[in-house]
Amino acid sequence: MAKGGKGPKGKKITLNVAKNCIKITFDGRKRLDLSKMGITNFPKCILRLNDIDELDLSRNMIRKIPDSISKFQNLRWLDLHSNYIDKLPESIGQMTTLLYLNVSNNRLTTNGLPVELNQLKNIRTVNLGLNHLDSVPTTLGALKELHEVGLHDNLLNSIPSSISKLPKLKKLNTKRNPFPKAEESNMFIESIKRLDNLYLVEEKDLCGPCLRKCQQARDRLNRMKNMATTTPRKAIFSSLVSPNSMAKESQDEWR
Repeated sequence: MAKGGKGPKGKKITLNVAKNCIKITFDGRKRLDLSKMGITNFPKCILRLNDIDELDLSRNMIRKIPDSISKFQNLRWLDLHSNYIDKLPESIGQMTTLLYLNVSNNRLTTNGLPVELNQLKNIRTVNLGLNHLDSVPTTLGALKELHEVGLHDNLLNSIPSSISKLPKLKKLNTKRNPFPKAEESNMFIESIKRLDNLYLVEEKDLCGPCLRKCQQARDRLNRMKNMATTTPRKAIFSSLVSPNSMAKESQDEWR
């Protein structure tokens, strides 16, 4: 990115260009794919295509998302990862049909996440990884339909219990944050406690591979419990202030 001035001049997206970028997904939904096109400003012309179901603006150079994005009232899938966004608009809370939101690998701080996110009552997946978050807004704990949450590669020291205890949560990615070891251990133990179903069987009823997996899981849990009783070590990621070469690796990992 050029220093100073207004930055690089990106590709201009016209309405005709946008229409030609609409694809039909395997399940019959309309996806507008404008990823990897060198866009620096949100193309407002696409607001006229407000009947689309999915919008992909990832891997561009977009700095700001306008309030007018809420005009996409049918949008179920919004991918903004790998841009330069430092703040989400308050109007995003009006997009109540959203099921998937990916804003990873941007410049978001905790103050850049509006409280209106708690209005996304139907959202299933939120990826906030590879940003500058030093805390997680407790408002995310109000999203009871969440199945997957990405918080990896941030500056977090803890995770609110309201998030780790979400009733439908299946995946919580918190890797590469400066957690004290005790906090990391407690999160793992809490995830064990949240299992919906627990089946007890005798060793003789398990095949060899299954028995080894159970023993490894038990050993890991015991290690984590022991670690939780030790003195937390000093955080080691104080210099993590911006997305780096781990971006692509972390994005692939999330998928």
